[in-house]
Amino acid sequence: MKIVIFNPKDSFTPQQQKQLSSFGEVLYTKTREALPIEKLLEMAKGAEIVGVDPDPLGGFEKAKEKLTKIMESLPNLKGVCLSTTSFGWVDLEYAKKRKIPVSNVPGYSKESVAESALAFLLGAAKRIFISDRRTQKNKYFLDQGLEMRSKTLGIIGLGSIGGTMAELAKGVGMKVIAYNRTPKKMKGVEIVSLDNLLKTSDAISLHTTHEEANNNMISTKELDKMKKGVIIVNTVDRELVDEKAMAQALKSKKVDTYVYEGEDLIHTPLAKLENAIGFKGFAWYTKEALENLYEIWVDNLSKLAKGKPQHMVN
Repeated sequence: MKIVIFNPKDSFTPQQQKQLSSFGEVLYTKTREALPIEKLLEMAKGAEIVGVDPDPLGGFEKAKEKLTKIMESLPNLKGVCLSTTSFGWVDLEYAKKRKIPVSNVPGYSKESVAESALAFLLGAAKRIFISDRRTQKNKYFLDQGLEMRSKTLGIIGLGSIGGTMAELAKGVGMKVIAYNRTPKKMKGVEIVSLDNLLKTSDAISLHTTHEEANNNMISTKELDKMKKGVIIVNTVDRELVDEKAMAQALKSKKVDTYVYEGEDLIHTPLAKLENAIGFKGFAWYTKEALENLYEIWVDNLSKLAKGKPQHMVN
């Protein structure tokens, strides 16, 4: 069996490498740098199992087309194991048509991402990010911030990360309400309709799944329902938000601050707006999260090699 992993070998422990090699030939990329499609296809040739991180495929925003071409080139493909929790960068319809199981790595970074989301929220409320950027340009001035204690945080998506964010927010004294697509209960969190959440939240944190069905879930209609001066944090995927509508809301001060992660932070309507705080994706990148990631990822690859795929998203 040939297993191709689009991720460097030294990311895995010697024990994990040995575990994977017990199933056959294993080929890894040399680095995490983006590779041209020709190189990716050459490397994947003859693979029955593919383990894929989006970075060698050009990042989340470019990986989908390349991964589909890779799957198309492999007639004996038994499955694809992602290195991420998100799966919106995979053509699941194509995988379903070919009956190719696709697995993700659920919950590995819930603490890391939730802590970053809270840091983004507090950094926006306290004017930390804006003040730093003004200071670097020698344009600092005193700018009034907000206290978050007793304010209402609306969480959209009460999964593992959203639930952890709720716990952290309650820890700093916030009232937490949440909307979840399927029925859910959590102590100390009031479950409300999406409409109610949009209208009553002082801050909103997005924690939905990353899939096409959720694209543009925050657009003009939703923004119009929000309180003036709301803070919005997005650590899921930029496609959840209509960026043209968000730019208008930021300019009019309907939205006080929008903090988000993305690959391309230049070619966007948000690029030159001071109250749009864009970061390259790094919330998941901690020692603890990476240890969890590789443990679950290798287990997914091993189970697939044994014909028992787990954590399937399709």
